[in-house]
Amino acid sequence: MKFHLSTSAGNVITGTGPGWVRVGPTEYRDNLVLTPSHVVPGWAPNGFDALMEADFEQLLAQNPELVLLGTGRGIRFPHPRLTRALVAARIGLEVMDTAAACRTFNILAAEGRQVTAALLVD
Repeated sequence: MKFHLSTSAGNVITGTGPGWVRVGPTEYRDNLVLTPSHVVPGWAPNGFDALMEADFEQLLAQNPELVLLGTGRGIRFPHPRLTRALVAARIGLEVMDTAAACRTFNILAAEGRQVTAALLVD
C-alpha cells in the first residue's frame, strides 16, 4: 500500500489538552465553533450545563452537513430538545469528548466534508 501526504487547505487542529485547543498556530482557551474555513470563539460561554437551544441553532449558520459536539474530557449527551434545530434541518450530530472531536474534525475536513465542530474546552 502506498501512502501520500495530504494537507488540508483550511483549518487544522494541531493540538489539544485540558483547557485549550490549538488551530494552526493559534491556541484557544474558550469554547469555540470550528469549520474548515472559520473559527468562532466564545460559543456556549457557560459550558455544557448551560447549553441552550439557541447554541445549537447558531450552528446552522455554518451550513454543516454534520456537527461534532466535543463535550470536554468526558462524553455528555445534551437533552434532545436542545438539538431540535439540527434534527429539523436533517443535520447529523455526533457527540464525543473534545479530543476525539478534534481528531474526527481533522479527518472529515481533509476529506472535504462540510463539518462543524462545536468544542467545549475544559
